Amino acid sequence: MRFRLTQENFAPVLAAVFVVFFGLLAINPASRAVWLAEVIPVVFVFVLLAATYRWFRFSNVSYGLMAVWLFWHTIGGHFTFANVPFQWITDLMGAERNHFDRIGHFSVGFYAYPMAELFIRRKLAGPIVTTLFSLFFIMSVAAGYEIIEWWYAVAEGGEAGIEFLGSQGDVWDAQKDMLADTLGAVTVLILFWVFGERWGSR
Repeated sequence: MRFRLTQENFAPVLAAVFVVFFGLLAINPASRAVWLAEVIPVVFVFVLLAATYRWFRFSNVSYGLMAVWLFWHTIGGHFTFANVPFQWITDLMGAERNHFDRIGHFSVGFYAYPMAELFIRRKLAGPIVTTLFSLFFIMSVAAGYEIIEWWYAVAEGGEAGIEFLGSQGDVWDAQKDMLADTLGAVTVLILFWVFGERWGSR
């Protein structure tokens, strides 16, 4: 009996793959303290999506976009974001720091797409309010997460606090992270309004 990936089983299969992936990367992380702090939001989002699956099913595009951050952040938690083996991208960009975390923040913005999808399909708001709410939701999450990083770094202190903060010596790290989140949201919101109907999101 040959397995076939379909529109109907895409989300459950993606969830199963992620669970296996998460389990493998939970083995011997670079820092168990940093790993625990990093996977808390990952587990929260995954459980929330699984728990609400029967109540509201997002399009496969939305689940795919949301999965990008789940996988990316899980990798960052395993290695710590500053130490993910990402040198070839760093060299390609001619950068001095590891930008794995910047891409991770950009993928946080992808959650604006399912937020817009929820609002439109449930008829909770019109296009303008939906777009602004989805964008500001991501910007709020971005700011809130930077505050949490700061609190954790101060409370934990030492190497674990520095690794969780992940600033890599950049005094404008928090602002750049929030900008990356925002740009990710703007990108997917454009995709939502241009291609969303064709992709089954509207």
